[in-house]
Amino acid sequence: MLAQSEAIPSFREVDSMEARVQGCVTCHGQSGQGTSNGYFPRIAGKPAGYLYNQLVAFRDGTRHYAPMNYLVAYLPDAYLKEIAQHFASQRPPFAPADPMKADLETMRRGGALVAGGDAGKGIPACVACHGIALTGMEPGIPGLVGLRPTYVVAQLTRWRVGERHAAEPDCMKRVATRLSDADMNAVAAFLSQQAAPKDPSPEPANVVRMPLACGSQK
Repeated sequence: MLAQSEAIPSFREVDSMEARVQGCVTCHGQSGQGTSNGYFPRIAGKPAGYLYNQLVAFRDGTRHYAPMNYLVAYLPDAYLKEIAQHFASQRPPFAPADPMKADLETMRRGGALVAGGDAGKGIPACVACHGIALTGMEPGIPGLVGLRPTYVVAQLTRWRVGERHAAEPDCMKRVATRLSDADMNAVAAFLSQQAAPKDPSPEPANVVRMPLACGSQK
């Protein structure tokens, strides 16, 4: 049987950010840099507003992933805001790339959707909202660079089928329902082969540039 001192992690301060984020870093990396597991994305450097919204969604059950729902089930808003701000301020190196194999036509389609969208299908360019360097936009739009392709496809699919939601008007719901399976794979493949940006910081808010009304930017 472990002595009490052995059972408690040896943090410098028990009530510290280091202690609070232990449940997060187990899956997302010590500084939120992400891991080789496609289901645990990079959270470092993402806008604090975005991270906070996701934590609240997991806590309140509007976003579903059992370990996350359990981890934040009883945490108050102020506590979640501090965690969000902590990871938003982190700038660790990006995890090693995990390029998705794809043919030239798939890559061409992915690049076209990311940079220019598809006006015929009512799909805006990813960069219009997620930033020219795909590092996100303050206060509530996440970066896409550095995400694993399995995660990108999974989240787009969840939006399309209604398993994931954002504040209304839910712009990502509108986008995802217009993407075919091939489009989703093309976007994921293209994103997986993009180099890490020199500055991973999200862009300042620019609602005027955005092609769709977006509840995440309220």
